Amino acid sequence: MSLLTLEHVDKTYGQGDLQVHALNGVDLTISKGEFTTVFGPSGSGKTTLLNLIGALDRPTSGSVVFLDKPIGSMNRHEQAAHRRFHVGFIFQSYNLIPVLTAYENVEFALKITGIRDSKKIHSQVTDMLDHVGLSELMHRRPNQLSGGQKQRVAVARALVKHPKLVLADEPTANLDSKTSKEVIEVMLRMNRELHTTFIFSTHDPMVMEYARRMVEIRDGNISQDTER
Repeated sequence: MSLLTLEHVDKTYGQGDLQVHALNGVDLTISKGEFTTVFGPSGSGKTTLLNLIGALDRPTSGSVVFLDKPIGSMNRHEQAAHRRFHVGFIFQSYNLIPVLTAYENVEFALKITGIRDSKKIHSQVTDMLDHVGLSELMHRRPNQLSGGQKQRVAVARALVKHPKLVLADEPTANLDSKTSKEVIEVMLRMNRELHTTFIFSTHDPMVMEYARRMVEIRDGNISQDTER
């Protein structure tokens, strides 16, 4: 079943001679449960594509439809709700709140969805931290964790609200190869167990090896779309 559809999507930044065409007529359909990598050189449009899918930006033209709802026509409050309830984000810089523990960072992502039942929150947070192998480190702050452990917290934070889609922008860029492999395997396991759809942007060949679908972008166009 289709989760996400992009039709003739253009994204242009700037005006006149300073215009940059980040995406040019992109058509893409993502089904539920996919584990898909979007790859290509720097400046090819990968991050722009993820930003449009995640309702962090709007297309200049064309449509981005999520579960039959056009994201581009949503107002700011509707887009915020879309991100809060349906999409999890994983960034290369982790974006953890430094004064909060690993537990509290994950808990925060759940609380902003409106859940107030403390027992339910505790159960979901501890369960997700256990899934990513951080049960024993849940009370440490980010500066007490390694890069790989921080990224596992970011994975737990993205998944704790059980989103339909997780967007990961260069999630292994700051990790060594061994840690990258461990983090990607955690996400792959979550994909299998929770049936969450994952879309990655990456330069990392190892991440591409794990993908079940590979979408290449060059100069704002999809130049290759391969399923394994």
